[in-house]
Amino acid sequence: MKYVLMFAADASAMADVDPAVAQEVYGRVYRWFAENAAVITDSGAELLGAETATTVKSGGVVVDGPFSEAKEVIGGFSVIEVPDLDAALALAKSWPMLEFPGVCVEVRPMVVDYSQFE
Repeated sequence: MKYVLMFAADASAMADVDPAVAQEVYGRVYRWFAENAAVITDSGAELLGAETATTVKSGGVVVDGPFSEAKEVIGGFSVIEVPDLDAALALAKSWPMLEFPGVCVEVRPMVVDYSQFE
């Protein structure tokens, strides 16, 4: 089954993280992608900061920044293919950045069969 892992963080919670520690953990992120390459079905994507976002809202209104009620901002995503939700959650729990405050991984199953909507 395919799932999207959305990597999110609360930038204000991350502000106090020691830069040297952050760099070390970021190195583990690269290793995490290499170690899990067999189940990652895309190359993933790290997104630029939320300050670079532009959002189109219903009615065609365009606003600067992300449109979210949450403190967390999606920083990147990846598509994985694993047997089930338990496997997806196990992979998400191994995300190295989770040791930092305000970081989370949202796991969502993907729609792969659009015939159900016909």
